[in-house]
Amino acid sequence: MAWVVPTYRNARPLWRFVEQHAATAGQLRRAEMSVQFARGHLTIYTADNDVGLRGEAFDLVIVDEAAQIKAETWTDVIMPTLADRDGRAMLISTPKGRNWFWSEFERGRIDGKRQAAFTAPTAANPNANIQRAAQAARARVSDRTYRQEWLAEFIADGAGVFRGVRELSCLPRTEPRPNADYIIGVDWGRRSDSSVFSVWDIGARHEAAVYRLQNVTYSAQIAELARIAAEYNDALIVAESNGIGDPLIGQAVAAGLRLMEFTTTQARKAHAVDLLALACESARVQLQADETGLAEMESFECLGYSTNGLPRYSAPDGQHDDIVMARIIGHSALAEAGPVVLWS
Repeated sequence: MAWVVPTYRNARPLWRFVEQHAATAGQLRRAEMSVQFARGHLTIYTADNDVGLRGEAFDLVIVDEAAQIKAETWTDVIMPTLADRDGRAMLISTPKGRNWFWSEFERGRIDGKRQAAFTAPTAANPNANIQRAAQAARARVSDRTYRQEWLAEFIADGAGVFRGVRELSCLPRTEPRPNADYIIGVDWGRRSDSSVFSVWDIGARHEAAVYRLQNVTYSAQIAELARIAAEYNDALIVAESNGIGDPLIGQAVAAGLRLMEFTTTQARKAHAVDLLALACESARVQLQADETGLAEMESFECLGYSTNGLPRYSAPDGQHDDIVMARIIGHSALAEAGPVVLWS
């Protein structure tokens, strides 16, 4: 029998469980993460180094977090290990969009004989602690994330990320309120993209203004950003630091602006998108009545998932997400203490 997990990090807690419950029933081979029983053996394998599985023959293979492994590992490596013994496989996983694991689930749902499918949402677990965690998550994550991670639903790639955004895009540009605090989310433009400054009113928790600059020199962008920051009561600037953002931050610092960095890693972007999506779904924010921004928000989508299970959010091919990203960056600072103070 083989138990396959995505990575070695996933294998460690499973092996601790095996050690605890199988130590008296079989001979442990810790170096191989294997247990030899009187009538067979159990070995833990990792899918990111699947060479060890090749050439084996199993009666049963359990694939844990199956949606996180590559389709080729399932079809080209694991399935052949079941051929000699007409073995069985159990695929267990949280969904990850509609990838190969979804295809196998659908086959089982339709067949029901040779192959069967079952779903057990975390939110339906009778454990009181898990029930409380599920209720807390419902108020803290977006509908998309909750449906996938807690309800075990297969969410189609490309499905709209921001819900109810048309009703929220209703505000005219608002003048700075005396003594109010503001944050400016900055997405720097690249090539044909625009640089966008999204101004957020911290107390009112809404977007006060959007500025979009195109075909403007970097020095002119810094000058305009300085003017806007001064107009909005010496607003704190949260600026993208990736790529061209690094030298522009240096110029902004030289101009005396207050800055925090936003490094757009995939994990940080996914979290920030989730924060704004949840705020839109619960109508906790209002946005500028900007048709370009509305179109970007409505077309923004999930293009699939990375190998580590994180969603890849972006605009569709040929479209832009400059305003969306400026809003995401600004709102993330509004919603959490995530960005680290870089300059002051």
